[in-house]
Amino acid sequence: MLSRTAESLFWLARYTERAGNVARGLGVAIRMAGVATRLGGEDAEWRSLLTATGGDAGFYRKYPAPTQDAVVQWLVHDPDHPSGILPCFEAARRNARAVRTALTVDMWEALNDGWNHLRALPPEATEGERLPDFLGWVRERVMLFNGAAQDTMLREEAWRFVHLGTMLERADNTARLLDVRHHLLMPDGEGGVDYVHWQAALRSVSALRAYHWVYHDRLDPRRIVELLTLRPELPRSLIACYAAVVELLDGIALAQGGRRGECHRLAGEIHARLRFGRLDAIFEQGLHDFLTDIITRTAELGSEIERFYIRA
Repeated sequence: MLSRTAESLFWLARYTERAGNVARGLGVAIRMAGVATRLGGEDAEWRSLLTATGGDAGFYRKYPAPTQDAVVQWLVHDPDHPSGILPCFEAARRNARAVRTALTVDMWEALNDGWNHLRALPPEATEGERLPDFLGWVRERVMLFNGAAQDTMLREEAWRFVHLGTMLERADNTARLLDVRHHLLMPDGEGGVDYVHWQAALRSVSALRAYHWVYHDRLDPRRIVELLTLRPELPRSLIACYAAVVELLDGIALAQGGRRGECHRLAGEIHARLRFGRLDAIFEQGLHDFLTDIITRTAELGSEIERFYIRA
């Protein structure tokens, strides 16, 4: 496979997954915005969302305060924010056009129809009471693309690079969403406010029902951390994402005659840390330190994948 084809497939998947993650985070933030928190006032949820999406620095250079309208504009429409929903869809479609013949008809239609729909939307479609419906549509469109990739692509290199981009982006998102609430997920947390935030952490990765299915009990911060980091049953847990990353990189290496690089070593190291890790050790290290390290290493892994397969 040509390196530019691998790059387009990899980033096509990352941008698509990112759009869905932003939509999911915005949906939770809307539910939480009216809840008084210990984070510092009524704008705390919007500040947390900006931090989780990695766009806080750019936001504050352009907007005076994190109000709902400003954050929605930044995370949905603003062309200066490359991780916003519309810019992500545009970038995904641009990459998809570059590798049109590597995609199935269903994958292309999921992206192209979605982009055409977004371009035709009136501004009021993302305002007020219509915003949750819009965010739900974005999540559904991303799931349609992911489902098309899963159900219609041959299990060859093209599929591996698409799935690799999805899993790496998903791991980064889970770590970030947990990290912005790490101080509310300490084992000694109590009270209704903490409980609402625990729900929000699970809703951010669509895992609230999964938690109750696995644990059959009320919400507990230690179990939330365990579910989102160390439980392989949850598709968005860190260990599940990294197990897929390792398997995909191994498959790509095998298809290319066994050639391996630093990205394979780093992915295996992170996965081993999660596979053999213990919850007590995570809290002893400090949840914030643990998650920050995962976020940093995930970014490093993305760079190493590009360096080995794309920039070489």
